[in-house]
Amino acid sequence: MEHLDTGMPFLLRYENVAWYENGKVRILDRRVFPEIKFVECNDYKEVVQAIADMVTQSAGPYTAVGMGMALAAYQVRNKSKDRQIAFLQQAAFDLAHSRPTTANRYGQITYRCADIAVAALESGQDATETIVNDTIASLNRRYSTMQIVGDYLETLIPNNGTILTQCYGETIIGTVIRAAKRTGKNFKVICAETRPYLQGARLTSSCFAEMGFDTTVITDNMVAFSMQNMGINLFTSAADSIARDGHIANKVGTFQIAILAKYFGIPYYVTGIPDRDKKTRDDIVIEMRDPEQVLRYRGIQNTMPQVKGIYPSFDIVPPHLISGAVTDKGIYVPYLLDTYFEGKQASFY
Repeated sequence: MEHLDTGMPFLLRYENVAWYENGKVRILDRRVFPEIKFVECNDYKEVVQAIADMVTQSAGPYTAVGMGMALAAYQVRNKSKDRQIAFLQQAAFDLAHSRPTTANRYGQITYRCADIAVAALESGQDATETIVNDTIASLNRRYSTMQIVGDYLETLIPNNGTILTQCYGETIIGTVIRAAKRTGKNFKVICAETRPYLQGARLTSSCFAEMGFDTTVITDNMVAFSMQNMGINLFTSAADSIARDGHIANKVGTFQIAILAKYFGIPYYVTGIPDRDKKTRDDIVIEMRDPEQVLRYRGIQNTMPQVKGIYPSFDIVPPHLISGAVTDKGIYVPYLLDTYFEGKQASFY
């Protein structure tokens, strides 16, 4: 099957996200990138744990849960049909809930994988191969849909301007790069490092730098200085949830950057596809992660033993701080995001 990752940086090529082959799922360990290391999973529950442990994040789990479903089908291939179906339904639930804030998005993939696996079993086809093919088709849909989003975002960036990013927007990064390469537009990129996992420093900056863009990393507490002194024209981030009332959830720290952008008169454009099932901010679940991930990094303790930590994985940005939501159907005023669902929507996941 054709892959729509042509012209993408290393991190965004399908096989470098998560891949099923010969009874195993291989996931690039983004926690240590730019060191190239893969985590190998022999059981779908290991895929669940890898996602929970941030081996892959941003849009990476969308691929990992699909490949995890293929692994689940392989694990139970020699059992009765009823046992296979029950096992796949449990796997779909477990993989979908590997991280709570995006369980609705993961579930669209895993439950569909379970359904097509059942259909494959009923028709005597190989359920594992069917799921792998569906996961690749899902990747193709996301990459093609996000290319439309990337094309819209590219039009908002001034030529030879400077943008600020937060965390790792995954597919939108690759698609805005492809759009800029196609139009010949050039711009500088400033990446907030995004503690405690440093996705901005290790992942986002790597993609832009690999593709030839002037790229600078700042620590998270340098945002106000950079906005005041470095000529930033636009702040942009993806979103892990986009509610229909215009509230968005993204990596913790996005809210404070949005406040600063408003103060300095810098537009903030969020990218992604709104969530039909999240009507208001009250429908967004904030994942609270292990505080130890804040108190230490790569095994090095940063504090005295009696010091406590807190790690909300996301924060919520209200619509009055968002200049526009860039979607595959155009750029929306956040207060009018509910109108996105009028008419037909393309299948995304």
